[in-house]
Amino acid sequence: MNVNDIKIGVLRIEGTNCEQESYYAFKRLGADPEFLHLKQLLNIDCNKNEKRDIFDYQCLMIPGGFSVGDYIRAGAIFAARIKSKLQKELTEFVKQEYPILGVCNGFQVLIELGLLPGIDDTIPSSPEACLYLNDSNRYECRPTLLKHENNGKCIFTSGIPKSDIRLIPSAHAEGKLLFPLDKQAEYLKKLEENDQIVFRYVDPDGKYAEYPWNPNGSISNIAGICNNQGTVFGMMPHPERTFYKLQHPDWTRTGFVDTIGDGRAVFESVLEYISKRF
Repeated sequence: MNVNDIKIGVLRIEGTNCEQESYYAFKRLGADPEFLHLKQLLNIDCNKNEKRDIFDYQCLMIPGGFSVGDYIRAGAIFAARIKSKLQKELTEFVKQEYPILGVCNGFQVLIELGLLPGIDDTIPSSPEACLYLNDSNRYECRPTLLKHENNGKCIFTSGIPKSDIRLIPSAHAEGKLLFPLDKQAEYLKKLEENDQIVFRYVDPDGKYAEYPWNPNGSISNIAGICNNQGTVFGMMPHPERTFYKLQHPDWTRTGFVDTIGDGRAVFESVLEYISKRF
């Protein structure tokens, strides 16, 4: 498939606010992104020309923000609305290895849906993890360094060398990845064995670190994970915010501004996958 023919659905509802940057991350690479309101997939409150089907797209992205004001839990209501009407279609979408990306609030939605960690069932009856309040008990907006830990399973980071460290900013209040306490060791072991851990927070020396380099206290310094197929990927930091070097906090000290930023490879990698797969 030609990149120009790849349709990306950037899914949104009330409260999402990172869809514009997400749209342009794909658009600048030649793909055909479209803002997609959930009501268009549910076929409610829209006319015939606005209705959409999930299989109109080769990739879905759930962007960051504060969907429905983060009431109950971050991403919970967004996920419940999707699951109530689209569970069957979404399950088939994942089984056919169409990619889904969730960033920040989008990651929270994927966790609430049960698509992640995605060790066994595609969509279990209840979430198997949560993204809890940061250890600081406050919203953290800061540069974060991520070490690429994946060995090749995640299709969203196939263009990033193993152990590469990338500066990708975080901006969230609920980013602490947790598993049930009685299954925590088991889940971590399975994620490691299945090559589902994608990014971990590190300090400037490349070592796993605590706050502030780990902005939330996430278990095992995990910043991003994928499902067992490698086609559903969620991460708390925002790759769309470092598409160009000029978006890095130190760009004035590092030379020419119109160069490739550390987050761009996430979008390039998935487009390459789609081009070859479909």
